[in-house]
Amino acid sequence: MGKNQTYSPEFRQDAAELVLDKGYSIQSACKSVGVGATALRRWVNQLQNERGGQTPPAKAMTPEHSRIQELEAKIKQIEWEKDILKKATALLITNKTPILEESLMKRHCSYS
Repeated sequence: MGKNQTYSPEFRQDAAELVLDKGYSIQSACKSVGVGATALRRWVNQLQNERGGQTPPAKAMTPEHSRIQELEAKIKQIEWEKDILKKATALLITNKTPILEESLMKRHCSYS
């Protein structure tokens, strides 16, 4: 058991399922998979929450919540891009207005 070791979502889910589905105690599950009790308790709580329909702020364990997180990230990216386009459009419109007015004035004056 190393410090700051990263475990895959599948490993964390399997470890939490030992407690939730297979009847292991936290201590016996810790010995079986070689992780600390604090981490396993956190994983058990997270899996319970995911099963209850809550998408976690951390990396999800279940495929369904992983997909939700992926889609939420895509939505955030698209909204960011949309905001950039809105700002760019507004900037172009404000910058073109004097140019258009000047161009129209030149045309109007040249016809006189």
